[in-house]
Amino acid sequence: MSVPVFEDVEPPPDCCCEQCARRRLAASVARDSGGHTATGATRVVVLAAAAGTALGGAAGAVAAVPQPAGSTGFTTGRAALPAAPTTLPAAPLRLTRAQILERAETWVAAEVPYSMTSYWKDGYRQDCSGFVSMAWGLNTNAWTGDLDGYGVRITRDELEPGDILLFHDTADPQNGSHTVIFGGWVDSDHTQYTGYEQTLPGTRVQTTPYAYWSNSSKYVPYRYKYLAGSGSSASSGGSDAFPGAGAFGSGTSNASVTRLGTMLIGRGAASYYKVGAGPKWTQADGNATAAFQRAQGWSGSDADGIPGPTTWRYLVYHLGHDISGAARTTTRTTTGGTPAAVVPYPGADAFRPGRTSDAVLALGRRLVAKGFGTHYRTGPSRTWGEADRRNVEAFQRAQGWSGRKADGHPGPETWRRLFS
Repeated sequence: MSVPVFEDVEPPPDCCCEQCARRRLAASVARDSGGHTATGATRVVVLAAAAGTALGGAAGAVAAVPQPAGSTGFTTGRAALPAAPTTLPAAPLRLTRAQILERAETWVAAEVPYSMTSYWKDGYRQDCSGFVSMAWGLNTNAWTGDLDGYGVRITRDELEPGDILLFHDTADPQNGSHTVIFGGWVDSDHTQYTGYEQTLPGTRVQTTPYAYWSNSSKYVPYRYKYLAGSGSSASSGGSDAFPGAGAFGSGTSNASVTRLGTMLIGRGAASYYKVGAGPKWTQADGNATAAFQRAQGWSGSDADGIPGPTTWRYLVYHLGHDISGAARTTTRTTTGGTPAAVVPYPGADAFRPGRTSDAVLALGRRLVAKGFGTHYRTGPSRTWGEADRRNVEAFQRAQGWSGRKADGHPGPETWRRLFS
């Protein structure tokens, strides 16, 4: 496919969109007679398609497939970005959905810093499209302008874990193209999903409004063209088979934990999660699992918070009862020692984009009272919006939190601290 060349656009010098950063890099390369050199130790690729190995050994055997026709690098209108200083797979890898998410989670666990000019030790560029190139096992560092060549366009209703949402604006490169890996829906209305992305300051996975925080209408869903195991279900990252008790519990981190959380949220456990489902097992996963088990009328060892084959089957095939009454009223003690009611946490569903409720207004007023209302232009309202999210994020950062704990979505602990 042809790649657009942007000659006429002169963005502000501090513009940080992907295309502008490439342009600044190209200008730097043109000035540097020595050309681009990789920093640090020599990069060594851990993927060898011919040997059938997978990243970190976690994803199992993978197969190489032919490269898409017409797949080239990209140009900025002045020069080409230097190629990765390593040898990538000879051809795109054939991967299952579980393998795609497992590969994505390796960067989440490593907290790979964002960069449009640096390459991680696996040979992939440390920006959003390099992240997708790595997760999809491509034999090149694609960019937002040619990632669609490795995918098949799908609809929103067809999205499954391992697919991507892609925004590439050829008409306005200053507007900031971006791509996100879809990890699964977190609500029954399909307005929020678990998003894996490479962005400042580094790789993250968090609950994301569909399709994205900004330019939402411009994102297009794509499915990896060389997906293996196409019979996987819409709620999964792979097989519906129970992955084994060893996949869950303290210290575990894998795609099955993400899938468990996604399914639990869909069954009414949203209030247990601060930022949505993720690959690392947390107490939220245990508490949500136990709540689901109790909702089925189970007790004792049958409701211990660790999913067994029956719990997994109930979740996968949507059997049994949903969780109800998950939000609990808490109390605090007044100076006289008498318990006083605190505004109960309304659950994560109250803070979806466009959702209107008294809880949103109460939250906004409390943020203002605490000194965190700087992003309001006209004051808080009953409708959740970006200003609310940014104010909540500022409050969370003031608590010393970062990363997924400071994403601007109020969870039970954020709520407790705001109203204490």
